[in-house]
This record gives sequence, C-alpha cells and structure tokens, in this order.
Amino acid sequence: MQDSKRKIGIFGVGHLGKFHLNNWMVIPDAEIVGFFDPNDEQAAFAEKEYGIKRFHNADDLMDACHAIDIVAPTNLHFEIAEKALRKSKHVFVEKPLAATMEEARQLVKLAKEAHVKVQVGHVERFNPAYLAAMDYVKQPMFVEVHRLAQFNPRGTEVSVILDLMIHDIDILLSLVNSPVKNISASGVAVMTDTPDIANVRIEFNNGCVANLTSSRISMKKMRKIRVFQKDAYIGIDLLAKKTEIIKLKEDSDMNVFSFDLETPKGKKSIAIANPDIRDNNAIKMELEAFVQSIRDDKKTAVSEVDGFLAMDVAHQILDKISSTVILDN
Repeated sequence: MQDSKRKIGIFGVGHLGKFHLNNWMVIPDAEIVGFFDPNDEQAAFAEKEYGIKRFHNADDLMDACHAIDIVAPTNLHFEIAEKALRKSKHVFVEKPLAATMEEARQLVKLAKEAHVKVQVGHVERFNPAYLAAMDYVKQPMFVEVHRLAQFNPRGTEVSVILDLMIHDIDILLSLVNSPVKNISASGVAVMTDTPDIANVRIEFNNGCVANLTSSRISMKKMRKIRVFQKDAYIGIDLLAKKTEIIKLKEDSDMNVFSFDLETPKGKKSIAIANPDIRDNNAIKMELEAFVQSIRDDKKTAVSEVDGFLAMDVAHQILDKISSTVILDN
C-alpha cells in the first residue's frame, strides 16, 4: 500500500475517539495525519496526549487523507461521510451508519458511486467469543439475545434500539442470512424520552425466530447470545468472552467431554466443547481490517450495506414500538 493510502484523519476525539486513537497509533499501516473536533477541551487533550495535529477545517483534513474515521455523534455521521465520499475518501464510521434511513440510503448510493471502501463500526463482529462460535453456527432456528447495561447518559441521544440493540441486530442478520418476515416489539422510556428497555421478536423467511432484549437501565451488565439449531446449542458470552457448544457427538469429537442420553429414538451421545478463545483487541482488529480492505481492494468486514440493513431493522422496531404506544393511548 502506498504512503497516501496510509494517511488517516480522525473526526471526533471524545470518549470513543480516544479508544480509536490509541489503536490507530499502533497500527503499522496507518499514519494519523490529524483530527477535527470543534470541542476545544477534547482537542487540547488529543493534541497534548497524542502529539497529533488539530485541523480547524474539515475539508483540509479530508484533502490531506486517503481515509477517514468518523467517531462523532450519530447526528453528524451523514454530514461528514457525505463530504468524504464526494471527495472519494475511504470511510470508517461508527455505528449506526447514520441518524435516519434516508441519510443511510444516500450514503450507500454515494459509496457505490465513489468506488471506495466503507466500514461500519459494529465492533461485536470482532469479539473473540463471536469469532470462536462462527465455525459451529450453521442454520440457526431460534436465537435468544440479552444485552443489559447500567445507565450512562452518554449515547442517550438515541433510543436503546440504536444505542445497544443494533449490535445484536447486525450479528443476528449475519448469522441467519435470511430476509426478515415479521417483527413485533415493545419498549418503555424510563430515564429518557426514547425507549430505554425493549423486547423484540423477529421472524425470518427461513423459519428462524429470534428474541432480543436490550436495556440500559439494568443493575448488572449482560451480553449473551444463545443459538439453537438442529444439531447443536451454541452459547456466546460476549462480555465474559466465552463460548460453549453442546451438540450431538460425531466420530471426530474424540477429545471433548461427552455423555450418553436416552431419548425416544434411542441412546444419543452429547458432546460439550469450549472452543479456544483467542483474546484480541476488537477495536484494533476492526480498524486493521478496514486498512486491509483498502490495501487488498476487498469487501469490508461490515459494509455500508450491512450497516444499512441493521438500521432498517432497527427503525422497523422503533416504528412497531411507536405504533403500540399510540394504540395504547
């Protein structure tokens, strides 16, 4: 990859932006040209801590880069990404892709016209527990997801659907790989003006059913996915970074714990396995994947289309919740 393809500009050096900066600084193929952030306090910290240049004009930063990383608030994603795409710059943008479906639709169109790489920051795709489970997930028929978090004012400019559940929507769509047939949902606003807790049922065309629960007002944290398929149960603990597989034993499963179970169809041997989890830095890994997609001219790990589809389902859920509230009133 040529030097120009290593030049990265950061838009937003707040809470999450600092995590991105920490990782960009240790990625060999990346050269941080500078950052843009209108917040003087955040900017002063970034200049002092990382010794990188602050740009006071967004266009100047984009013109000096080959790719940009958008870690700004959601309502600014479209404005920054649109400008970058019109300048034919590669774009990494934190989830969600944009604030509205129309904005997301336009970004997908612009990315196609610009012939550049766009990656959306659905970081759970790089969680080691999720990666360890991928070899075992075949055709899920039922999926249960719980994502619970303690209340934090940061991120509450959007609903719990777009703040937390969208991670699981993206994972679910990648696991099931079938069009959504029907959605039912309920949600309650407790601490903010938008839903802070929600429960959703999604039915897919291939017969798979998923139940998702997200809350940002819980006393404890939880990020678990349970996948049930014809021959196996896969438990994925994204928080503890553990994966458990329970399935019918095969001849190749010689080195796993197993036991026999009597069933109406005779004795079945059940194997239990805990795949090796390769601990990683998920943010660093997703940023490296973005740079590699530019270098090798390959599809990004989580494309703008993936981000759009996750947003589409999220907004359908919000519409269902809104209509339920209106009917109740």
